[in-house]
Amino acid sequence: MQLKSKVMKQDIILAGVGGQGILSIATVIGSAALQQGLYLKQAEVHGMSQRGGDVQSNLRLSSDPIHSDLIPKGGADLIVSLEPMEALRYLPYLSKDGWIITNTAPFVNIPNYPEMDKVMAELGKMPRVVALDVDAIAKDLGSPRGANMVLLGAMSAVLHILEPEKLREGIRRIFGRKGEAVVESNIKAFDAGLEFSQKNK
Repeated sequence: MQLKSKVMKQDIILAGVGGQGILSIATVIGSAALQQGLYLKQAEVHGMSQRGGDVQSNLRLSSDPIHSDLIPKGGADLIVSLEPMEALRYLPYLSKDGWIITNTAPFVNIPNYPEMDKVMAELGKMPRVVALDVDAIAKDLGSPRGANMVLLGAMSAVLHILEPEKLREGIRRIFGRKGEAVVESNIKAFDAGLEFSQKNK
C-alpha cells in the first residue's frame, strides 16, 4: 500500500507600507515556489501601494492545489512585516504556532503613531518573534535599498517549504536584468537576514 505523502503548505501575510519593497519579496518567493513545482496563490495587495500607504499581501504556498487565495483569521503561519505597527495590525490572522518576522524600524506615516516601546512590548508577548532592524543591517552592508531582502532572509529561516538556496535563485532571476552587482548586494542582504534569524529565533 502506498502512503500518501504529507501535504506541505505555508500561508504568509506580507505587510508594510508603500515603497518598502513588499512586492519584491512576494515576487522572489513566487518565482522560487514555481521553480520548485509548488502551487501558489497570491491575493490582491490591499491598501494604498503608493509611498506611505499600507500594503498587505496574502501568499499561500502548497504541495497540493489551493482553493482560496485569502488566508483566514488564525490561519497565517508567518506574518512578515517591514514595519512593526503593520505586524501588530495582522496579529488576529496569526496561527497559534505561527511566526512573526518584523522590522523594528518604524515608518512614521501618521500623526498618532504609538510609542515604539509599546508596539515592541505587544509584539514581544507573542511566543515566536524574530525582530530585527533590517534598515540598519542593509545600511551596514552598504546596500540601504536591500532592507526588504534582509527581511526575506530572516523569514527564510522559518519558511520550511522553500530552501534558502531556492530563494537565492529567485533573487538571481528577479534582479538579474539589473546586473551582477545588484544581484550580489541583494543576496548579501538576504544572507545577513538569514544569519540573524538562525541565531535569534
